[in-house]
Amino acid sequence: MAKQIFSMDFYGKKIQVEVGEMAKQANGSCLVRYDDTVVLSTACAGKEPKDVDFFPLTVTYEEKLYSVGKIPGGFLKREGRPSEHGTLTARMIDRPIRPLFADGFRNEVQVVNTVLSVDQEATPEMAAMLGASIALCISDIPFNGPIAGVNVGLIDGEFTVNAGPEDMARSEINLEVAGTKDAINMVEADAKEVDEETMLNALMFGHEKIKELIAFQEQIVEAVGKEKIDVPLFALDENIVSSVEAMAKEEMIKAISIPGKLERYAAIDELDAKVVESFEDKEYATVEEHDKTIKQVKMVLGDLEKEEVRRLITEEKVRPDGRKVDEVRPLDAQVDLLPRVHGSAMFTRGETQVLSACTLGALGEVQKIDGLGMEDQKRFMHHYNFPPYCVGETGRMGSPGRREIGHGALGERALRQVIPSEAEFPYTIRVVAEVLESNGSSSQASICASTMALMAAGVPISNPVAGVAMGLVKKGENYTILTDIQGMEDHLGDMDFKVAGTKNGICALQMDIKIDGITKEILQEALAQAKVARGQIMDCMMSAISEPRDHLSPYAPKVAMMKIEPEQIKDVIGKGGDMINKIIAESDNVKIDIDDEGNVTIYHYSQEAIDHAMGMIKDLTRKVEVGEIFDGKAVRVEEKYAFIELFPGTNGFLHVKDVAWDRTNKVGDVIKLGDTVKVKVTQITDKGVNVSRKALLPKPIVKHEAPAEEKK
Repeated sequence: MAKQIFSMDFYGKKIQVEVGEMAKQANGSCLVRYDDTVVLSTACAGKEPKDVDFFPLTVTYEEKLYSVGKIPGGFLKREGRPSEHGTLTARMIDRPIRPLFADGFRNEVQVVNTVLSVDQEATPEMAAMLGASIALCISDIPFNGPIAGVNVGLIDGEFTVNAGPEDMARSEINLEVAGTKDAINMVEADAKEVDEETMLNALMFGHEKIKELIAFQEQIVEAVGKEKIDVPLFALDENIVSSVEAMAKEEMIKAISIPGKLERYAAIDELDAKVVESFEDKEYATVEEHDKTIKQVKMVLGDLEKEEVRRLITEEKVRPDGRKVDEVRPLDAQVDLLPRVHGSAMFTRGETQVLSACTLGALGEVQKIDGLGMEDQKRFMHHYNFPPYCVGETGRMGSPGRREIGHGALGERALRQVIPSEAEFPYTIRVVAEVLESNGSSSQASICASTMALMAAGVPISNPVAGVAMGLVKKGENYTILTDIQGMEDHLGDMDFKVAGTKNGICALQMDIKIDGITKEILQEALAQAKVARGQIMDCMMSAISEPRDHLSPYAPKVAMMKIEPEQIKDVIGKGGDMINKIIAESDNVKIDIDDEGNVTIYHYSQEAIDHAMGMIKDLTRKVEVGEIFDGKAVRVEEKYAFIELFPGTNGFLHVKDVAWDRTNKVGDVIKLGDTVKVKVTQITDKGVNVSRKALLPKPIVKHEAPAEEKK
């Protein structure tokens, strides 16, 4: 296929899609140019279905540092594992794409987005999402797209689409929204405490822009799209389905209705084992037939569980644990569980429990970022850990997976809205959320626990933040929105809609769905229901700690700040860092941060050590003024002059004629090395500071002699 180019103007920026020149052996590929941002997107599929019970889709977002003119840090000097931002962007592209493949599709699909050039004013993330959709749509891979996504801001009261980073820094909303031409199917957002109506309007504004990008894609597909291949979709054996349903349906209904998670799952597992055992006892012609049958039996049991949970919720409005559809599980909040950490709290909601710990550090301990954006460091970090014991299982321990990175980032987006500025609170802040138990929405529980840990640590957050996860079960036009979903409702439902905010408004949103999309009415109802639940959760949190403490933990570093002139920084640092190392060593190893504007921040657990370091820096940077008086020390004495140390780093030049009113032949006749000498600054020149001892001595009275004639 010869190269073809398609272009459109999208709100002041040019989108150009090139097809037919690059990566031609992929099932589908395109080069997206969004002003000077360039992303290559490819889609490939395996030729045969995989023998698995899920759809094996992989989406990657490859950040190449040459795209922003950077050489990677580290020893190898090449890109390594995906950055946190790369992982989050890959997840963001995956989520709206995944629901649009047919049920039963088991061929492996890999979508790779490679960022080749970055224009900071033209978002590479949304360009990659557009490219991923186009690559799938023009390929022969069955895909029910297209989809598209945009970034929505609220700047000076006006909604914007795909604004640059400087404008977005002023925005009240930072919303990534994706969907089809009919409905929204992915949301990721943070906001500065905006109300539900404003957020809903932002979502609808974004969807209107998405429709324009989808119309553009449809033109491209019509021109260069390949015919979709027929792929055999996995289907269950109807005989096995009917047999399993006859054996297990009634008992499954009873098991699902058990309120406790562990007891409910134990009953379901016992039922599953009994049914599987009955099929194990049958005779099979081959091992392959046996394995295939047992696998399908387990899948039918899973489907039976899913359908019964969904039927109970939508038709009878009965949840697995017996709650009302808008009821929050029992809540508990505690603080100060860990005596030596700077701040700690635990939040429990039903069978979900999170322990969060807050640590305060020097500004120099910020996280360095080696990425494609303009941000090169991060002062506030929120990390989330999900060990296998929290769900009563064994499993891999180690570095965080994509899910843990995503949940930690969602909490960070929510809490970042209330974190004080560096000027208000000159600390690097790290909060770690440890999930101790999980049965639904541990990410929102981590926001609650981490809010309380920040307050317990004395971080002056502007408002506490609470979060809740909403669910959806939809059958045809009949749907039910669930408040505070548990694990089974998340796994078997159609939506996971997380809402975090303060009493004033929304701070963060995240939505994943398993159906094609949801309507404005569903979004509006879910936001309203979530607001009520957040209020209940907030009341529980406030019963444990109602406001940030006005003091820090005795184990947290104390801080002092001062300002020096930028040209004085070199004096404080010294040659090869010798002076600042001396200050640190003589002040009990304080931590000192100095920025390019001369802002000095000193940290230590002892105020005495901070004061000592501050005094040394003041002496090094102090500016002498004419008329000042010092009790100096004679550090050099010569015949005609002496040097008097006014304070460390500054000496005054004392000439012999300024030693005393009486004639002084040698300075040493009056001043000895090491003497303390009171002097006054008389002049400041390019060569240094001139001082006088004589100026502080009483001027002798001169007696006039009588005329000669009077002596007679």
